[in-house]
Amino acid sequence: MQDCISAISTANGTGGVAIIRISGTGALDIALKMFTPSAKVKKIAHNYMYAGTIAGVGFTDYGFMVYFASPKSFTGEDTVEFHCHGGVQIARGILSRTLSLGCRAAEKGEFTRRAFLNGKLTLSSAEGMIDMINAESLAVLRAGSMLYTEKLSGEVKKIQSSLTDILAAIAAELDYPEEDLDGLDFEKIKRNLAELNGKIFELVKSYSCGRKIKSGVLVAICGKPNAGKSSLLNALLGYDKAIVSDEEGTTRDGVEGAIEIGGITYNFIDTAGIREKAGKVEKMGIERAKNAIRTADIVLFLTDGTDAPPKGINGKTITVFNKADIIKPCGTYDIAISAKTGEGLDKLKKLISSAAIGESSLDKTYVVEERHFNALTRAHASVEGAILNIDNLTPDLIAVDLKEAWNALGEITGETANEEIINAVFAKFCVGK
Repeated sequence: MQDCISAISTANGTGGVAIIRISGTGALDIALKMFTPSAKVKKIAHNYMYAGTIAGVGFTDYGFMVYFASPKSFTGEDTVEFHCHGGVQIARGILSRTLSLGCRAAEKGEFTRRAFLNGKLTLSSAEGMIDMINAESLAVLRAGSMLYTEKLSGEVKKIQSSLTDILAAIAAELDYPEEDLDGLDFEKIKRNLAELNGKIFELVKSYSCGRKIKSGVLVAICGKPNAGKSSLLNALLGYDKAIVSDEEGTTRDGVEGAIEIGGITYNFIDTAGIREKAGKVEKMGIERAKNAIRTADIVLFLTDGTDAPPKGINGKTITVFNKADIIKPCGTYDIAISAKTGEGLDKLKKLISSAAIGESSLDKTYVVEERHFNALTRAHASVEGAILNIDNLTPDLIAVDLKEAWNALGEITGETANEEIINAVFAKFCVGK
């Protein structure tokens, strides 16, 4: 039996409707002490919305009440929601009344945490939910939705199930050596483990793309002074963000802007032009430009066909011949454009997307959480160890590696996650969710 908690579940501020949520033991009893239905009701039904008056502290409001009976609720326990007018003081007054009647103020993410503890969703599903809530791009929203709808946890559980079968076969061989069993087929086990590890490794590899989906792709625009870097940034953004001038050294610090390409956020930084002869302040901008070039996922190197990309690039480089409207493209380059006229910009965007993400599909399962990536990496290493040692070690020692892999995968779904991991996940949530 869990104590009764309550919170305002809608954003703070004035709006059309505010929702106050109550969940836990006695939720309906508390709600009925402050709600009067407009029509006579013999018994409050599950999943039915009633109109009536809601008593706050010192006032009443006309709104709705809906009751979700345990276990068929989001949290898995008795839950009631009040839908009232969206004034700040109205919502706070109704919340205060629930607290005076015996509710406790909910902590961050406590409703979702209770749903997890009551088996209504996995830990990774909860992470997907908060990703959806905080999503600032379509790709993050869809990646979060994949987590929330248990696509990743479904794949993980299939792998765990196969590991369980192998562990069960090993356990039977160890526990009943006197029985006339068929014995362990180590070659078959090796083949099965290799197949499983391939699936784990595919998920591990997807993090390279998943990280960019969640955090965005950093694109540095670099080149000599007056190569057209600021003009290109403005053209990509669709408005004038950077100052454009014929004077060398105009951009002395990075100018940033972001756009979506294929639903993924691309964060562009227009760096200072790199040249040998520069003043003290400009040199500081050049050093920052070099740092941006080192850390960027993609570097757009603007050229006139006579120069080469700067050293220290760790990401992928796209050599762009700019000013194709006034200069015939020459030398070595990947694409010719004109930031001034817009010629080639759509092709450049596709080239950037291909270099950063590859042939991505927003319907594919991507690992977007670092926590999941770390757990999968450990699981991959453990299964790899079992495969490499299966001919040299006894079955019980092979089982140790496989159990470690199973437990690492369980951290993703929450089956083997410790309190520290669980607390870290739900600390990301707001009060009321």
